[in-house]
Amino acid sequence: MAAMKWSSALSEQPRLADAVRECAAALRAEIGAGEPDLLVAFACGHDAAALPAELRAAMPARHLIGCSAGGVVGGGREVEHRAALSLTAALLPGVDLRPFHVGSNDLPGESARPIPAAPADDPHFLLLADPFTFDAEHFLLALDAAFPAAGKIGGLASGGRQPGENALLLDAEVRRAGLVGMALTGNVTVDTVVAQGCRPIGLPMFVTACDRNVIQQLDGRPPRDLIIELYRSLGERDRELFQHSLFLGVAMRPHEQEYRQGDFLIRNVMGLDPESGFLAIGQLVEPQTVVQFHLRDAQTSHDDLVAMLTHYRQDQPGAAPAGALLFSCLGRGEHLYGRPDHDSEVFRERLGAVPLGGFFCNGEIGPVHGQTFLHGYTSSFGLFRPKR
Repeated sequence: MAAMKWSSALSEQPRLADAVRECAAALRAEIGAGEPDLLVAFACGHDAAALPAELRAAMPARHLIGCSAGGVVGGGREVEHRAALSLTAALLPGVDLRPFHVGSNDLPGESARPIPAAPADDPHFLLLADPFTFDAEHFLLALDAAFPAAGKIGGLASGGRQPGENALLLDAEVRRAGLVGMALTGNVTVDTVVAQGCRPIGLPMFVTACDRNVIQQLDGRPPRDLIIELYRSLGERDRELFQHSLFLGVAMRPHEQEYRQGDFLIRNVMGLDPESGFLAIGQLVEPQTVVQFHLRDAQTSHDDLVAMLTHYRQDQPGAAPAGALLFSCLGRGEHLYGRPDHDSEVFRERLGAVPLGGFFCNGEIGPVHGQTFLHGYTSSFGLFRPKR
């Protein structure tokens, strides 16, 4: 069987047709003149809806998936907030690709089956959704229930500012709502690395009273009182971060004796009621859930990304990926690090010259301890390699 092969390219040509031709030439130099099995396309500052026609003329492929973007990743570079195109091409021998579109009211299950795969197929999923018209969190919960062993990776389209402005690309079609996906079955494994970019402060605590996403007591006390005590215990730098970069981590393995960075699902602090002392967060919780406060800054995000990619390399010493896709938050990149290309450079330093494409998302899809979530401020990697 021929080898799996990936290539990634990026163009900053101001005209879309020129950008497509430049990327196509770079890809063909890497993977040859044949038709790739998969093209993954992300367009920033271009009319993404015009991409299927441009690609059919310049670089036809068996399948296309992509979307509009507020920034793109490709060819070892990252470009944000200006015109750029990222194209990633893959030769996938022995892999069956099954495209699908999910409308706003469709969920995988017995009553509605928009997913062209069965659990016995051992699929992996590449998912791109519109943030204005699709409830991605609800869908991911249902998809996990229907396909508990499947790997799931992707992101929410960006670039558009209101419903109807984002474009979702699937083969020859352009969708303005819902979700587009690609199920991959056969000779492929998709590993995932999710770097949430936070570090814990204080100590883990039990939720002792709550109502949905509102925490009423932590260790039997109002969260307000514990937050005040925690703030007073911090140094000057962490007090500054506390003002704008405080998050709450929800433990994904509640019965552990010891918790480390990466054991928590990071969620936004939505608000604190000064009278009741109750704390609202961006996640439903139950009594006896273990939580811990976290802070985020550029150095912490860098260190977390290095650690997660290092752990992946150590866990997969003889199985280097053939290619990878990166779904990174719009709040990372230059906004966080003060310079471009940060995550791409760390990826290359840790995993070598693996072709990497992707885009900056309005939300990132990836698993934490086996359960798939919609994240924010995260870099979520899908790493593709042959199963055999």
